[in-house]
Amino acid sequence: MLIKGYDVGPLVPGESLLVHPGFWSNYLLAMCGDGECAERPVPEWFGEDGADVDALSEVLFDSEHWPVFRMPAEDGPGVVAIYRNLDGDYSTDYLITHPGGSDAERIASWDGGFSGTGLTWHELIRIADNPSLADEGVQDTATRFLLLLPLLTDPDVPETASARVIAALTATGATQDTVSLAAEHLLAHLARRSHHDPTWASPLSGG
Repeated sequence: MLIKGYDVGPLVPGESLLVHPGFWSNYLLAMCGDGECAERPVPEWFGEDGADVDALSEVLFDSEHWPVFRMPAEDGPGVVAIYRNLDGDYSTDYLITHPGGSDAERIASWDGGFSGTGLTWHELIRIADNPSLADEGVQDTATRFLLLLPLLTDPDVPETASARVIAALTATGATQDTVSLAAEHLLAHLARRSHHDPTWASPLSGG
């Protein structure tokens, strides 16, 4: 597949992988275990187990097939997440896609740490909750929300954020026993990151 403005790598649609056991641990678990976490994060926080995580990682990090997760939005720019599987240099790239077919713009990357500008809470919710049903990509709003969550760099997250994260994790397979713990650690990571980036500006607001 081709993405205008991103001319590297053997890109393949990745949306079918979202329902495989082990996906969310591969995608989000690292965000639960950095910095000040006193408790070691485990796949069970996401309703998964280590064997499933290991098996799916072979697919997600295949250097010959770079999975792409498309989140087109109905009323404005969307986002694409790409596993950039260069040999020895694995990362997830996040691109803003614009209506009208102009080039996609890379706004952030995750390679064990976050770099880039990210999104406000309002922008994240707008994209998550307004899928473009006419375009190929992820349509489920809970799944879109979790795929976008690593982009959150807003220092002013509402009190309802925790409930939204818990609901999305539950909808994608996390159990009642562990979902609050997973949500707590994800939001704690994002809060620390935002706190240390006071010059943050959104790529969608002219920043």
